[in-house]
Amino acid sequence: MSIHTHPTDARASGFLASYRDTLSLVERLHRLLLDVIKDEFERLGILDVNAVQALLLFNVGENEVTAGELKSRGYYQGSNVSYNLKKLVEMGYMHHERCAIDRRSVRVRLTGEGRRVRDLVADLIARHSAGLQERSVLTLEAVEDVNARLKRLERYWTDQIRYIY
Repeated sequence: MSIHTHPTDARASGFLASYRDTLSLVERLHRLLLDVIKDEFERLGILDVNAVQALLLFNVGENEVTAGELKSRGYYQGSNVSYNLKKLVEMGYMHHERCAIDRRSVRVRLTGEGRRVRDLVADLIARHSAGLQERSVLTLEAVEDVNARLKRLERYWTDQIRYIY
């Protein structure tokens, strides 16, 4: 029986509405983060790197990774990450080299210029963290609670994907 056809249980109906709000909010927050990064980079006059690419550089950090690893960590979709990695290599923000063990695999790491962009994103996030605390928007406990709940949701979704096949 679908909740859409028989909304008799007010509690289930209320949960469904709240869950939909959560999904919309998570999606909007991600887009807003990209807008915040885009605005910061425009303010700094950095126009050759888009927000998705800057966030990718931030997430790679000091690691040496493959596109598959970025995908498996859940950061990016396959074609999207491959395209952006290629562009970042072309623009000199990342080094790439074939893996010695598996020649089909390419490993990437940040160049000095890539680390500079990563540091700009890290500084932006640090400023926002301080601002959230100073203005009492969020407490450490509230952030930890949100993170714990989102991780539970992530585990649930991951389990749903695993059990489909």
